[in-house]
Amino acid sequence: MKLRPLLSLALCGAIALDASAAERRVVLVVWDGMRPDFISPENTPNLARLAADGVFFSRHHPVFLSSTEVNGTALATGSYPSHSGIIANNDFRPAIDPQKIVEMQVPAVIRQGDAVTGGHYLGRPTLAEILQSRGLSTAIAGSKQVVLLHDRAPRADAAGAACVVAQGEITPRARQAALEQVAGAFPPATARDDKSARDAWTTRALLSYLWKDQVPVFSLLWLAEPDSSQHAAGPGSVQSLEAIHGSDAQLGLVLAELDRRGLRDSTDVVVVSDHGFSTIDRKVDVAVELSVAGFTTKRAAPGGLQKGDVLVVSNGGSSLVYVGGHDAAVLARLTAHLQKQDWLGVLFSRTAAEGTFPLAEARIDSPDAPDLVVSLRWSTGRSALGTPGLQVSDLGAKSSKLGNHASLSAYDMHNTLVAAGPDFRSGVTDTLPSANTDVAPTILWLLGQKEAAAKMDGRVLSEALTVPAPALQSYDLRRLTARRTLPDGTWSQYLQVAEVNGARYLDEGNGNFAPQAAPGAPGR
Repeated sequence: MKLRPLLSLALCGAIALDASAAERRVVLVVWDGMRPDFISPENTPNLARLAADGVFFSRHHPVFLSSTEVNGTALATGSYPSHSGIIANNDFRPAIDPQKIVEMQVPAVIRQGDAVTGGHYLGRPTLAEILQSRGLSTAIAGSKQVVLLHDRAPRADAAGAACVVAQGEITPRARQAALEQVAGAFPPATARDDKSARDAWTTRALLSYLWKDQVPVFSLLWLAEPDSSQHAAGPGSVQSLEAIHGSDAQLGLVLAELDRRGLRDSTDVVVVSDHGFSTIDRKVDVAVELSVAGFTTKRAAPGGLQKGDVLVVSNGGSSLVYVGGHDAAVLARLTAHLQKQDWLGVLFSRTAAEGTFPLAEARIDSPDAPDLVVSLRWSTGRSALGTPGLQVSDLGAKSSKLGNHASLSAYDMHNTLVAAGPDFRSGVTDTLPSANTDVAPTILWLLGQKEAAAKMDGRVLSEALTVPAPALQSYDLRRLTARRTLPDGTWSQYLQVAEVNGARYLDEGNGNFAPQAAPGAPGR
């Protein structure tokens, strides 16, 4: 069943909730870009304590592309990008804008997406929509607009209207003054691109305004750090470690508020990140590279994408490539050219092509999918700061970014998940693969919405729970390979895949072009 954006039945500060009620609650806290290897008693005392008291998921994954809007949607819908329709942060969606690349979390894009699809900008209903349709209360607050992908419905300022706070603005908008009276003005952007002040404001908005009279059945708090600081200064930098400590402080405030209200014993707390992170080792402007190679390359499509034109949509560690008219000759030449580049990691193709993987292998075969998806090359090397995980990133030479994500790097494709509360086991490290697609069905299961949980792509994380849940029936590990012999060498690539109960997890993927030795050259 697909649900259109709903007018919520949840209250935004209205009816007090009896603290002794047996009703279960779930609080989901997202630390944007948090790598699990930075969890420690020194960096993250509150999160480390929560992990010790509950479950640490040691093999947790984002979906690919390992970027924010894609995984914000996966967390919201429990669905693969192929089913939700959101496969990248930045995309070319002609039905929304036939001439320009769009950012998928921007309110105007979301509104237009719903307008052209009859309310189905997302191909699957969200966790918040499902709960609201059953009369259960929700509260959504985020320092970034990505939270609109969880609850995007326009709503009037009426009794029973749920509140959503996204990047300092509240829906219904008539409540902005009341919010700012409690939380103050939303902090401006900083020169060092540190979002910690915005995170503190958003936490205050949730705890002091959205939770003023009740703690809803489901709450989401999305923090922008350490993603912002890791982009600016690199993972492992002083700035990023300060940001991680700041996010941990916000988690501490959430836990303290639950304790103060006597709700900790009836509340499951889940902390997750949308993706991992890497240090940029090399910047490659894919559009420029293809233009130099003789392709008619564009970053926008004024007048529409013409037959044979190549539109490149950069998403950092990966890029989407659209070919006007799906021109077969251009696609063939483009595929062969890409497979000889030392910056290519893995190449996915919409149509069968030697030496590529089908889009379906990564579950990114949405109806609007591009002709090619390029994941850039990565390595296990260490940065100057000593942080493992280097990547090539599709950026202009003048970009100031030092860190990035969105690739199939093992460091981008492994992220944080910690859960603790009455329904989770205590002191456990879960070594089975899990992913952001599993979060929504697990929460729905805990809130008694078992039928809705069963309809999602992700699985219920049964092995981590103290309550009855679906049995583990299958576990499979596979290494997919693709190879192509070209006139001047051989391209090969791999994709490491795991499956549990039919749910798919991508561990990593990479590739390499081996040039053919010149005649008479010594063998290797």
